[in-house]
Amino acid sequence: MITDLFQFRPAYGDVDQMGYVYHANYLKYCHQARNELLRKLDLDEAILEKNNIILPVISFNINYKKPAYFDEVITIKTTIKEMPKIRFNFEFEIRNEQNIFLSKAKSTIVFANSQSRLPKNIPGFIEQILKPKFKTNMV
Repeated sequence: MITDLFQFRPAYGDVDQMGYVYHANYLKYCHQARNELLRKLDLDEAILEKNNIILPVISFNINYKKPAYFDEVITIKTTIKEMPKIRFNFEFEIRNEQNIFLSKAKSTIVFANSQSRLPKNIPGFIEQILKPKFKTNMV
């Protein structure tokens, strides 16, 4: 399992007339958190582009529990629970600075060739980076 924490403060323009972070912004926040996790794994978008790989989103589901507000510190915990094959699943848990649970989300992306736009198996260099993170110690 791979886990990462991403923190930020919602901008004033992210808030709706009710004073809540507008619901569609959570998609943007989760995308940012996913990209930051991939960057820490040396799989940022520039590296993927050089290898003719794109990561289109094929599903995104979110459940809202409580609202987030302008300028409060938000933490997104991003988790990859299983080694990807063609589909690459991410789970997100969003909390505020008081550690109050705000929402959870799941996103699925696929590996695809940037020219043909067709799905493909996990590229070998990505598998080499991720595989050691999923090995468990046998006792």
